Amino acid sequence: MNKTEAEFSNLVKAFRKRHMGKGPREIRTTFCKCWAICEMEGNLSPVEKFIASAADGKQVLRSARTEMVKEMYKNNPPIEMEQLLGARFLELYVDIDLEKDFGMSIFVFDQDIESKFAAPKYL
Repeated sequence: MNKTEAEFSNLVKAFRKRHMGKGPREIRTTFCKCWAICEMEGNLSPVEKFIASAADGKQVLRSARTEMVKEMYKNNPPIEMEQLLGARFLELYVDIDLEKDFGMSIFVFDQDIESKFAAPKYL
């Protein structure tokens, strides 16, 4: 993870903490073309873990942790992320494995951020 990817991870964590009350314990970000792919561990609060232990709770929690998160970014555009990358945020794809407490978010931007922030290659 390069410096900009690490900064992006910090912004994701802060954004989620600000809008959801809790951010992931650990985030690893990788830029790939116009995507910022975030692997997140430690997403669930103790209450959410309890809810996930019930069969009915899994469906509700999965919906909250996918569709509601996408809606949150739609209603609160991630301006800090756009400023860091100098690119416009277009959309977000989200998934979570409740048993493993592991989530993935793919942020789509309007330009190739991978080549923009790639570490220089030395011959």
